[in-house]
Formats: sequence, C-alpha cells, structure tokens
Amino acid sequence: MGNVYDMIVIGGGPGGYTAALYGARAGFSVLVLEELAPGGQMGTTEQIDNYPGFPEGVGGFELSMQMKQGAERFGAETKLAGATEARLAGEVKEILAGGETYAARTVVLATGARPREMGLPRERELRGKGISYCATCDGMFFRGKAVAVVGGGNTAAADALYLSRLCEKVYLVHRRDRLRASRAYWEPLGQAGNVEFLWDSQVTVLQGGTALTGVEVQNKNSGAARLLDCAGLFVAIGHLPNSGLFQGQVELDGAGYVQADETTRTNLPGVFAVGDLRAKPLRQVVTATADGAVAAHFAEEYLSL
Repeated sequence: MGNVYDMIVIGGGPGGYTAALYGARAGFSVLVLEELAPGGQMGTTEQIDNYPGFPEGVGGFELSMQMKQGAERFGAETKLAGATEARLAGEVKEILAGGETYAARTVVLATGARPREMGLPRERELRGKGISYCATCDGMFFRGKAVAVVGGGNTAAADALYLSRLCEKVYLVHRRDRLRASRAYWEPLGQAGNVEFLWDSQVTVLQGGTALTGVEVQNKNSGAARLLDCAGLFVAIGHLPNSGLFQGQVELDGAGYVQADETTRTNLPGVFAVGDLRAKPLRQVVTATADGAVAAHFAEEYLSL
C-alpha cells in the first residue's frame, strides 16, 4: 500500500469523474478506480441528446473520455482496475483493486447500476441496435416508428407515455393483467390513441439481423404467439445496483441501492454515494454529475475537519 489519497472514487462514470474533477480542482489527491473503461452505462450509449451544452448531441464514449480528461487535467489519476474488496470503516479506508491495496481518507462510491435484462438470446447483441433500456435517452431515434415497451411499473408506464408522443405506435407488453404503475399513468395511457396493451404477455423471441426488426410475444394464459413489427424494444423491468461490494458496511434500501441523502453522505463518515448507485427518484447523466459535485463538496468539508 502506497500513499494515502485524499479521495478514492470507485467507478469512472459521470458521477465518479465529476467527483474526481471537483476534488482534484480543490487541490486534493484523487484516484479513480474503473474496472473496464470510462463512462459506465453512458459509455455504451451511442448518442446522448439530453445533456446540456451539446445542442447536436454527443456520443456517450466521447463524453466519457472528455469527463475523464477534465478530471485528469487537474491531477486526478485513473487506474483501470476493478475493486474486489472495500474496507470503508475507520479514518483511513482501504480498497483492493487489481491485486493492489489503495488507501484514502474519503471514498466516493460510484459503481452505478445495470439494467435488468430479459435473458433472451441475442439481447446483448442487439443492445443499441434496437434494444434500449432508457426511453428518454434513445426514444428520439425511433420518431415516427413502431416500438414496444416491456414492463408494468412506473418506469414502463412513463416510457410508454413518453414514446407515444414520438412514435407512430407503442406496444406495452406486461406479464400481468394490469399495470403496477401509479394510477396517475392509467388515464393518460388510456387516452393515448397509439398505445396498445398486451396483457398477460411476455417477449419470447427477438427478430432481426444486424438490427431489431420485431419481437414475438406470447400470451401466458392461451399460449398464443403474435409477431410485432417494431424497430425498437424498450426494456423497463428494473435495475440491479452494483452494491454487493459494500453490503454489510453502508446502509442499503430494500432494492440494494445505497442509502444516501441529497448530501450524498452514507452512514459511514467520509463515504459518499453518487449516481445510479444512490437511492434516488431520477437516474440520468445530469443527475449523476450533480451528485458528483455535491459529494466532492461534502468530502472537502469532511477533509477540513
């Protein structure tokens, strides 16, 4: 174990690199530990059109690299090593990554969350080629086309309503006979003339070659199958937070997200949670970057004690 950093950021997504930028710019020594490549989910998004400052949109990978370069400009370090163990209690925290042990006085947890997948063949192959897990991110690419949404909760209902204003046709496929979403969505969805509900149904087959061209949907009760011609499939069946590394140390909610309020502080002094990992009502690039700035501010306050 070498020097003790002022801050270690676990995860190089937008929240993590914003925390690194603000921390390094404040004069602190900062290390970002990223397992694969900068950006997290953002880095796998072909184009982002809802991040301020880019009127023509920006590629997810491009924005990821710009965030990394911005933090490193002020002295933040990046090591491509996945954290395998985190010891977060005490004044000095220790993170094991890539066979090395790193120490810091503060730690920012920015490991994000991953979309819950349907588990169908070719699902990952067609991600970004018709299959999406974020309607507000990718909906505009399907303007005037037919799409399907899988799910029945608030996210699925909100996605279907959002897409109904962009797309010619929206199929809402739900495995039950009624939505789990809040009643506030029921009437607007019912009034949308281009939304068709497929109850007690699930997607069983993905159609298409290099891009999605349709999906096969099967009714769970009758067994009847139906082919939907659609250019897009939006999967809204939940997310899985990448919080296993911190279980038993920081407080998690029932879904596994880290409990941290708007200060991003966790129950452990000097430990902060940002981005999709944090229990919050909206998960977007812009809310993750906001979390990162807030975390750096309160980390600076903690380090000044």
